Amino acid sequence: MDILNGATAPATDLIKDGTEATFMVDVIEASQETPVIVDFWAPWCGPCKTLGPMLEDAVTAAKGAVKMVKINVDEAQMIASQMRIQSIPTVYAFFKGQPVDGFQGALPGSEIKAFVDRVIEASGGESPGGQLDDAVVAAEEMLSDGAAADAAQTFAAILGEDPNHAAAYGGLVRAHIAIGDLEHAEAILNGAPAEISNSAEVEAAHAQLQLAKQAADAGPVADLTAAVDADPNNHQARFDLAQALHANGEVEEAVAQLLELFRRDREWDDGAAKTQLFTIFDALKPNDPIVLNGRRKLSSMIFA
Repeated sequence: MDILNGATAPATDLIKDGTEATFMVDVIEASQETPVIVDFWAPWCGPCKTLGPMLEDAVTAAKGAVKMVKINVDEAQMIASQMRIQSIPTVYAFFKGQPVDGFQGALPGSEIKAFVDRVIEASGGESPGGQLDDAVVAAEEMLSDGAAADAAQTFAAILGEDPNHAAAYGGLVRAHIAIGDLEHAEAILNGAPAEISNSAEVEAAHAQLQLAKQAADAGPVADLTAAVDADPNNHQARFDLAQALHANGEVEEAVAQLLELFRRDREWDDGAAKTQLFTIFDALKPNDPIVLNGRRKLSSMIFA
């Protein structure tokens, strides 16, 4: 599935080796229609050997929304002088024949991708990153509407375009949780690329998986409520009741029980109430009222 639904231009059209003789055609004239990124490099330049391929990957991923020309400054000294190239690698982006953006030195992959997206958007185009974010929003709507299998397919397709898209990765895990395939969700989570393994989206999916596993073993709410009513200091029963309430979708009530447990004995079971509260908070959006109110109440107890 191609999320971007765009025709891929041949690599030879997207990325070229340029010279002083071809600069006017390859850069100035070509940029009248499509932005052109120019990579000024030299064979003796170590950072250039890293930056160049990363730029090429980002340009190729843009599927024709931007082009790239590589200029060897040793063989194009007049152009380098005109562009006032002081050090390499230096990268300029041209649109309508004029430089519109640029940078010097090597950058990490995420910043290179952001640069390419910025150049495309500055020229009035839609960057692959923006299109993928739109697809994530659509997949999240599917998930909210109960179409978890369709959401999983869409999230997987997004990851086919960008394997390090944290929102799509977290979404794919949550879609499999919603389907009820916790084993597959855990396998996906364990395979998260290192670059995004600590992202908020993946951490949230991890918290949701923990809660889903607990839900599978949760006891009956009525029996646990009766046990707590009979003995308010039965901390294990209150903790189990919170898990059962959460499993039933009564998140706010679960938080209330955990806060009460923390108030009665914050050190019980190595601070299990606080740990469980943070797991619930992590699984929700940071601006969720349950999170905001719960954190405020917990803080007031901690610092009382």
